[in-house]
Amino acid sequence: MTSLIEAPPGSVDGPAPSTKKRSGGGLGRYILIRFFLIFPTIFILVTMVFFLMRITGDPITAALGGRLPPEQLAERITSAGYDRPIFVQYFEYLGQLATGNFGTTLSDNRQVTEVLTTYGAATLELSINALLVALAVGIPLGMIAAHRRDKAPDAVLRIFAILCYATPVFFAGLLLKLTFSVWLGWFPVAGRASTNTELALTGLQSPSGIYWLDALRSGNISALGDVISHAVLPAAALGLLTAGIFLRLVRTNVIGTLGRDYVEAGRSRGISEFRLVTKHAYKPALIPIITVMGLQIAVMLGGAVLTETTFEWKGLGFQLATYLTARDFVAVQGIVVLLAVIVALTNFIVDIIAALIDPRVRY
Repeated sequence: MTSLIEAPPGSVDGPAPSTKKRSGGGLGRYILIRFFLIFPTIFILVTMVFFLMRITGDPITAALGGRLPPEQLAERITSAGYDRPIFVQYFEYLGQLATGNFGTTLSDNRQVTEVLTTYGAATLELSINALLVALAVGIPLGMIAAHRRDKAPDAVLRIFAILCYATPVFFAGLLLKLTFSVWLGWFPVAGRASTNTELALTGLQSPSGIYWLDALRSGNISALGDVISHAVLPAAALGLLTAGIFLRLVRTNVIGTLGRDYVEAGRSRGISEFRLVTKHAYKPALIPIITVMGLQIAVMLGGAVLTETTFEWKGLGFQLATYLTARDFVAVQGIVVLLAVIVALTNFIVDIIAALIDPRVRY
């Protein structure tokens, strides 16, 4: 009895095996919970989009009202089922989504799934390019700001971060176009590629739709250069929005890490401040960036609408603006639902990566 009570916590029959089991179960449970949270998130977003789209009435009246005689308009409304109770339409819409049917556009009579697959690659390409710009600008400048804390470079970079985040994407795009396309003539004004490049890349066997990837696969160096020159300004306009956030996150976390005991010990051994920042302090500063990256994907997808419209980048954002102008709410619903699914899945992946890097996230 006494031996059981006084058994040390680290004994052979003690909690050591159960601790290992708890640690693995913590990660598994965390992933499972995050995975099941995807479904209510998507359900809520789909529900909100559906009812918001119905506030102004049925989609056919919104898109074609005033352009068709009342008899034809009523006939189309009845044939499409938009005269039925709203909740009947809602549950039917959920059933269609479950089978991958996003409906048919009203303005150009296309399957919404066709629109998504045709233009989705362009938006993905723009988002990847913008994320690369954000990481390439935000992380190094954040480290420089932390290294030169409370000095002139730090003050300038903090103002730069605020301007990046506060400047509207379309305004930044117009400034970049005016400066580097109109005045200096360094980059093209609009588009994803020149006409000859687009014909060459779209004519490839099984093209991915991501132009720089298709150019690499085909080994077409001139096409790759043309694609990159068209992508620089749109990626910069959208990427700088997130770069300001990354800059401030890296600066704050590197400054916090520089005050840790192991950094102070390295400083006492004569290690230079630059080496402490670049070798020891920047790695912990990357964890918050990974954590917020999922949220920034949502910001980028939202900013893609304005960026693609500004630079005539034919992606989902450009199409969404076109369908909004045409009041084609069926197409708008499909595109917004797809973007919501992408954001939910991206946040799930980011949560897993953050949990693998930092075990404290799991609890």
